[in-house]
Amino acid sequence: MDLTVLNAVGQLIDTHIKTSKSLNSPVLNQHAPEIIAKELKLKEYFSSGFKQTSDLLHFVSVYLDHTNHLSNPNYMGHQVAVPQDLSGIPELIHGSINNPSSLYEMGPAGATCEGFMINWMLDKIGWLNGRDYYDFEFTTGLGSGFLTHGGSLANLSALAAARSVVAPNAWVEGNPNDLVVLGSASAHYSITRALSLLGLGKKAFYPVAVDKNEVILIEDLKKVYEQALNNGKRIMCVVANACATSSGLFDPLDAMGDFCQTNGLWFHVDGAHGASALVGVKSKKYVKGIEKADSVIWDAHKMMRVPSLCTAVLFKDFMHQANAFQQKGSYVFHDNNVIGMDSMPYTIECTKSALGTKLFWSFALEGERAIGDYVDSRFTLAKEFYDCLKQDEDFEVPYIPESNILCFRYLKHTDDDDFQKRLRYSLINQKEYYITSCVFNTKRYLRVVLINPDTTLTHLRSLKKAIKLEAIKLL
Repeated sequence: MDLTVLNAVGQLIDTHIKTSKSLNSPVLNQHAPEIIAKELKLKEYFSSGFKQTSDLLHFVSVYLDHTNHLSNPNYMGHQVAVPQDLSGIPELIHGSINNPSSLYEMGPAGATCEGFMINWMLDKIGWLNGRDYYDFEFTTGLGSGFLTHGGSLANLSALAAARSVVAPNAWVEGNPNDLVVLGSASAHYSITRALSLLGLGKKAFYPVAVDKNEVILIEDLKKVYEQALNNGKRIMCVVANACATSSGLFDPLDAMGDFCQTNGLWFHVDGAHGASALVGVKSKKYVKGIEKADSVIWDAHKMMRVPSLCTAVLFKDFMHQANAFQQKGSYVFHDNNVIGMDSMPYTIECTKSALGTKLFWSFALEGERAIGDYVDSRFTLAKEFYDCLKQDEDFEVPYIPESNILCFRYLKHTDDDDFQKRLRYSLINQKEYYITSCVFNTKRYLRVVLINPDTTLTHLRSLKKAIKLEAIKLL
């Protein structure tokens, strides 16, 4: 390995991050792919390779120029982590040694880090049952889990486990035609996608009505449940948002958990974004009742500063994890006792990167309390921005935020949905700010995700001012 080259690349990345943090670069400077391809010299390097170090460094430098600068405090866009400055080191290690962590003997260190972090997550939910974080045994009746590449795979895995309980023969014989899933009408699209992939079809999802803030209504959950039973259906599971992708608001987990326990239903919490509230002190109240779930998914690449992708699939009982995928592969699945633990028999993926290493690394860089303080600070900042906007009659803010996500509309000149969309694009094309927009409660809203640790209320006040100026240009 050429340490001189590595050092030079490291210097380019370091300069990129420092420049972004100091606001001396655009958040996003978009160009057409044809332009980027030419600047990267894709044809030349693909054909002839990097002939000298300067070629390699040219590629890295141009590549960094054509990225979304998440380290910029004015990045307020999607639910993608802004990693610590040294978060790329585990990626460098994995990219150099290529040890997949799903089979223990192929990546013992990575698998061990994964097992440790899974135990930590189980402990946060309340499912570790007093075990030590160094207890890596899979035991029926006790909590378990694994890491996978993203929330969509995670939700699919959890729903497969739920199916194995209500229809244990489905893996071999196919799905019975009476299975349905109940969940919020604003559930993430990966839920209905998972149902289609499982062969149940989108029609198997029975949406439950939501209130004006798209939070599930418990009374309607009861009605939909009774309706499903009257239609001769069996409930495969009930899904809760923790939190909703659009608004950042949480479904009433405690009440939904009680309902599922009373009726003997599998309770799944899609905590892709909001489960990280478990790490905070102030924010933990929003996930009260999550321990009543049978399965939880939790994205570390959103609110725990971990480079994407890294998602946990967690089960209250290992038996459900074990029964989700009923397959054998003699060259990788072993019935006899072997050293360590394999996650491969329980995941959709056969090979996966060392996800546990980069999750552990995120905490090791600053310590567990620092991550919890970060989560609390971002949730608090969203409330401060809410108060700032509420004091300005030109803005509409539909709800008090519960996480680091906030939707709002600029209404001084028009209430038109298309204007909100045009305003967003016009703003980001100025390159100084990056925000998103979404449809919430049938209307188009501007949306911020306050995920950068360096973003302050000062940056948000400047954003508000920039929105007003941009709106005038569009009239």
